[in-house]
Amino acid sequence: MARAAPTIALFPEASFGAALNCVGIAQMLRDRGARPVFICHPGFTGLFADYGFAEHHLPAAGGSKADTWQDFVRRHLPHFNLSPAEQLDTYVAPTWQAIVDTAIDAEEGLGDLLARLKPDAVVLDNVIMFPALANSGIPWVRVVSCAETELPDPDVPPYLSGLAADDPSRASFEAHYLQAVAPAHQRFNRFRTECGLPSLPAGEFLEPSPWLNLLLTPAIVKRERANPLDPEKFVYLEGCVRSEGPFDPPEFPSGEGPLVYLGFGSLGASDVDLIERMLSVFATFPARFVVNVGGFREAYRAVPDNVYLDGWFPQPSVVAQCDLFIHHGGNNSFCEALHFGVPSLIMPYCWDGHDNAQRAVEAGVGLRLDRSSWKPGQLVSTMKSLLDDDAMRQRLRANAARMAQTPGTARAADCVLALLSR
Repeated sequence: MARAAPTIALFPEASFGAALNCVGIAQMLRDRGARPVFICHPGFTGLFADYGFAEHHLPAAGGSKADTWQDFVRRHLPHFNLSPAEQLDTYVAPTWQAIVDTAIDAEEGLGDLLARLKPDAVVLDNVIMFPALANSGIPWVRVVSCAETELPDPDVPPYLSGLAADDPSRASFEAHYLQAVAPAHQRFNRFRTECGLPSLPAGEFLEPSPWLNLLLTPAIVKRERANPLDPEKFVYLEGCVRSEGPFDPPEFPSGEGPLVYLGFGSLGASDVDLIERMLSVFATFPARFVVNVGGFREAYRAVPDNVYLDGWFPQPSVVAQCDLFIHHGGNNSFCEALHFGVPSLIMPYCWDGHDNAQRAVEAGVGLRLDRSSWKPGQLVSTMKSLLDDDAMRQRLRANAARMAQTPGTARAADCVLALLSR
């Protein structure tokens, strides 16, 4: 009698980065004969179905979490002009409070859903533990889809800091972080205790999985750790890039030139003022620009001839053809640039974008610009420097060839399925 295909539930946080990263893993699980399904927040209804996967929604608590999160980020847009240290009180602390709210709101519905689905394993792409999952007895896999700094180590910079590992301000940043997140952390630990789970150390909201942990970090930007991670339980994936439909570059009235893609993520697209400033510079630069403006297409009136705007693109397929990728430092975007051998110009606005921007410079795979204080001449010279850097491009192409030999999506699927056979 044929053995039933294992059911793997993928549970990404309410963000498009985590959601699309999980799509790549699910595509490979499906190719290997498994039955991937998605546990998702109501605001993401239809996203996973569009890729052919069954969706199981958490009950809505106070409206659509996706809409709530986008509104939250728009309210905090002015805080993205601040330094990482200044953002601890203005953005990071409120964000952790909101994330704790999400875990508490999801508890009852998630417990009922897991009992009904009875998955063989759960892939958790999140930054917080859900007690219903921890108490279910189901093997779970943690995906670290933010920067590697999410897992602390003395030789790794502090999470969300944008610092070098040996920066003299490290200690003060770490102390400030713990102070800023303490109210959310204490509330979360009380919730964990009520659910029968032990408290977590200060500043930590998610423990490592005792079964398997997957890190997106490619080797070219991987950090050396004072306390190496157990390779049996912590696996580096060399990115995790999903398959998308094709992209045909449009015809530009201005003719030929390097192809540059600008994508600040679904939430960063709300910064219309920043993108308009950049468009005025693009108009003077000898290149073709493809610009993702999310749901704000109608906000742009006069668009330069060498710029093509739209609200959505099959991003991996665009990055594969471009000569430069300008992005916010989200880990999906950073890994896609590395996967396709494309230099990054990172203009971080929050969270691990600061860490990835710092690491891009350290590893020689890109450059960074402050998103608020740059001058037109700086943007021009930075783009030109990256487009003209043949040594960087050759190094990135060689790295892309190595990454293609062991795709992160395939390795993730193989590791998850191997877990079931233990």
